[in-house]
Amino acid sequence: MNSLNIDRTNLVCGLALMLTGLFFAYQSIELELGTALRMGPGYFPFILACVLVLLGGVIVFQAIRVHGEPVGALAWRGMAFILPAPIFFGLTVRGLGFVPAIFFTALIAAFASHKMKPLMAVILAALLTVFSVLVFSYGLGLPFRRFGPWLGM
Repeated sequence: MNSLNIDRTNLVCGLALMLTGLFFAYQSIELELGTALRMGPGYFPFILACVLVLLGGVIVFQAIRVHGEPVGALAWRGMAFILPAPIFFGLTVRGLGFVPAIFFTALIAAFASHKMKPLMAVILAALLTVFSVLVFSYGLGLPFRRFGPWLGM
């Protein structure tokens, strides 16, 4: 009798992607979908959710075919810095403005790696801030405040 080789790491990740996609597909169905030529507000989120389900299915299929390595320890440091970074951005972008919010968000996320040195993190955050302002403010012309009311500007 052949034993089934399953890559449990990819199986769990694929199922998580599929469940996330199904959740967002269900949420976007309440919005008007429209057609490919006349997209409604729910069309793009629904298509992205379907792609997520499809990619999750591919990963699950691959997990059943290939035996992988066991799941290692959780990267607690990464989670402690990466997860709060976008939350910080969302909570402060209106008050601080885009420039300080993106700078501090990048600074927080940079320390997810134990190899990151403070000077390098500041340089990385500054470069990302300059790039983001050039792209979103000047390139795309998005109407947001670069410096917010909390800074008195």
